[in-house]
Amino acid sequence: VLFYRQVLQLPPLFAGPYVKQLFKKHNWSNARVYGVFEYHHYHSISHEVLGVIKGKSTLQLGGPKGMQLDIRKGDVLIIPAGVAHRNLGKEDQLTCVGAYPDGRDYDINYGKAGERPRADRNISKVPFPATDPVFGRAAGLIKFW
Repeated sequence: VLFYRQVLQLPPLFAGPYVKQLFKKHNWSNARVYGVFEYHHYHSISHEVLGVIKGKSTLQLGGPKGMQLDIRKGDVLIIPAGVAHRNLGKEDQLTCVGAYPDGRDYDINYGKAGERPRADRNISKVPFPATDPVFGRAAGLIKFW
């Protein structure tokens, strides 16, 4: 997981379209604006970026015993395929732009026993992103992941 604190310089109006365009510029698309679910879930067919455009909350990463991370407007979180995440607050406390490298589709898994063989195969096939959603090829996940 990569976390960029206060990296987004959001405009006072139309923050969602601004962040969607930033991510799209670096080939992260299939974007939508939403809150973060209050239950553990993960994606097995794509990595995900969350750009926080409104609010603040605490997310838990890595399942029920995973770390907790305070996240707020202006932050960006890049979550690799297979990493569980959930909002420990209310879903509407936080508004994010979520996007996926190369505009990939995404699935939602819940950590149930029957998911793992298929999910493990899917996760192993997810390619490394060619660009960072914020910095493109200049920095970020290209250097640290």
